[in-house]
Amino acid sequence: MTAFLKLLARNRLAAFGGIVLSIIVFLVLVTPLLGLQDPAATDTANRFLRPLSDGHLLGTDQLGRDLLSRLLWGTQLSLAVGFAAALIAALIGSAIGIVAGYFGGRIDNVFMRGIDILMAFPYILLALAIVAALGPGLLNALVAVAAVNIPFFARNIRGVTVSLAQREFVEAARLCGMSDMRIIWSEIVPNVIPVIVIAMSTTIGWMILETAGLSFLGLGSQPPQADLGSMLGEARNALITDPHASVVPGIMIFFIVMSINLLGDGVRDALDPRLKSGALTRPQPATKIDPTFNDAKEESNPDAVLSVNALETQFRIAKRVYRAVNQVSFDIAPGECLGLIGESGSGKSVTALSVMGLVASPPGVISGGDIRFKGDSLIGASYETLRKLRGNDVAYIFQDPLATLHPLFRVGEQMMEAILVHEKVPPADAHARAVSLLEAVHIPNAPERMNAFPHELSGGMRQRVAIAMALVNNPSLIIADEPTTALDVTVQGQILARLDELRRTRNVSVLFITHDFGVVAQLCDRVAVMYAGKIVETGKTAEVLDAPAHPYTKKLIACVPELGRGKGDLEAIPGLPPVVDKLPPGCAFAARCSKAKAACETGDVACHQHAGRMVLCHFPEEKWV
Repeated sequence: MTAFLKLLARNRLAAFGGIVLSIIVFLVLVTPLLGLQDPAATDTANRFLRPLSDGHLLGTDQLGRDLLSRLLWGTQLSLAVGFAAALIAALIGSAIGIVAGYFGGRIDNVFMRGIDILMAFPYILLALAIVAALGPGLLNALVAVAAVNIPFFARNIRGVTVSLAQREFVEAARLCGMSDMRIIWSEIVPNVIPVIVIAMSTTIGWMILETAGLSFLGLGSQPPQADLGSMLGEARNALITDPHASVVPGIMIFFIVMSINLLGDGVRDALDPRLKSGALTRPQPATKIDPTFNDAKEESNPDAVLSVNALETQFRIAKRVYRAVNQVSFDIAPGECLGLIGESGSGKSVTALSVMGLVASPPGVISGGDIRFKGDSLIGASYETLRKLRGNDVAYIFQDPLATLHPLFRVGEQMMEAILVHEKVPPADAHARAVSLLEAVHIPNAPERMNAFPHELSGGMRQRVAIAMALVNNPSLIIADEPTTALDVTVQGQILARLDELRRTRNVSVLFITHDFGVVAQLCDRVAVMYAGKIVETGKTAEVLDAPAHPYTKKLIACVPELGRGKGDLEAIPGLPPVVDKLPPGCAFAARCSKAKAACETGDVACHQHAGRMVLCHFPEEKWV
C-alpha cells in the first residue's frame, strides 16, 4: 500500500486531484458539526443575497435559503449517490462480464446480446425512460444511472475474462478438479479486481454528472431535498440577474468531477504493473545520458562496424540503482558475427538496446562508456540521427515476431513502410524489393504472403519475415536478440542457415544474443560471455568452446547435454546470479565458483589477454593459452 501511494504521489495531477477531493469529502463529512442553518429554511425577505452577506457566506437562493448549507448538504448527497451508482453498476456489470466471458457459448451470447440492446439506446434517453417509468426521485435516478452504466463494466470485464479463461493457470485449476464457481472466485476475480477499480475510478465523476443532469431536469431529488443538480435547475431562471445562485453549485460540480477524473487516471497508472518499474512520465525517444557521464578513455577500433567501450547502463528506480551493463567492451568487424551468451538477466538484451538508445528512459540511463558505429559516437547523438540509423543501417530481429509485428497490418504493408520511412522510392519498387527479400529467406508464394496478417503465418514464417524486414534497407549491422529461442529445432536450423547465408552474401555484421552454445557454434565467429552485467570471456568461437578459460564459461558448456554421452548426471550451476543492484565486492561469480578463493571476494578482478582472447578471472583455466 505504501508503494502504491508513493507511486500515486509522483503523478502531480493525480496528487492534486486527490487533495481537492479529500478537502471536499472532509467538508461534507463534518457538515453536521458545523452548525449551519437549516438548508430547507426559507426566508423570502432575504432572497438572492450576494456572497459574503451577514450570516450567509455564499449568499442565498430564490427562496432565501442559505447557499453554503445547501451546497455542503447537496454535495454530500451527490457524492453518496454517485459512489453508490458506480458500486452497483460495477458489481452487476462485472458479474455479467465474468460469467459471460468465462462460460462463453450460449451464455455469452444471451448476456452480451442483452447488453447490446441496452447500448443501442442513447444512455441519457435510456436513463430518462427508466426514471419516467419508476417516477421522479433521487433513488430512482440512482437506479437509472447505475443501469445505463452496467454495459460499460460488462463489456470491459468480459474482454478481460475471455483472455484469462484461456490462460494456463485456469486450465491447471480445471485439471485439479476445481468447480467452475471456485475457479471464478479464486482465479478470475482476483485478476479482474484491478480492472474494476480502474473502471470505477474513471466513471464515478461521469455518474455524478449524470445524476446532476437528471436532478437539473427535475427527475432527481425533489424539494425540499437538494443536490447539486437540483440547485442548478432551481437557479437557472436567475442566471443573468443573480448568477451566484447557479455558479456556486456549478463550481462545486466542476471541482468534484475534475478531482475524481485526475485521481482516477492516477489510480489507473499506479495499478499498472508496467509503470511500477519507472516514473509515470512518457519514455524519452532515446535513452537518457547521465549528466555525470563517465566517458571512456580508451580509443575505439576504427575498422570496426560497431565498437562498444566500457559501456555502463543502469536502471534507477527510487533509491535503487541496477547496474544492468557494467564496463562492457567489444568490437564487431565488417561481416563478422559476434555471439553474446549468458544466463537470463546477465545484461545481453540491455547491451543490445543501448546501442541505438532503445533502453526506456526512465528508468534506464547510460552512465558511462562509448558506442561508435562506423567511427561515429552515438553517445549523446540527436534523436534524428538515431532515427535515421534505426531500421536502416542498424536493424533488429527480436525474439517474438508475433509481438513485434503489428497485428492489424499486412506483412507487405509493414515491410514497405520500413523501406519508405528511410527512402523516397515509388511504392511499386518498395513492393518488389519486399517480395524479393521474402523469397531470399525462402518463404513460399512470397507475393501471396505479402497480403497475409502476422497471425496467419506460422512461427517460422513470422521469424523469416522479421529477418527479411531487417534486411530491407541493406543494413551494415543486424542485432538479433534470441530470434530462434521459441522455435522448434528444424525451423531454428533453417533460420540460422538463412541468416548465415545472408550475412556472408551481403557482408552484414551480426550481434547475435543467445543462451545456446549450439547456436553459437553454428553461426558465430567470436563469442562474448556475459555474467552479472560484465563480459567475463571473449575469443574465437572454436577456441572458447574447446578450451573455456573462465569457470563460468566452462560450467555453461558443461550444462549442454550431449547425444551419446551415456548415462550420467546433468551438470548444473549451483545458486543464482546476483541481483545487479546489490553486486558483491570482487568477482560476482565467486559465490557459485568451485575455484573461488579469498582474493576473489575483494578488489578488482584480474583481466588476462592473449592472442585475441580475454578472460576476467583471478584463476583462469590452465589450458586456455
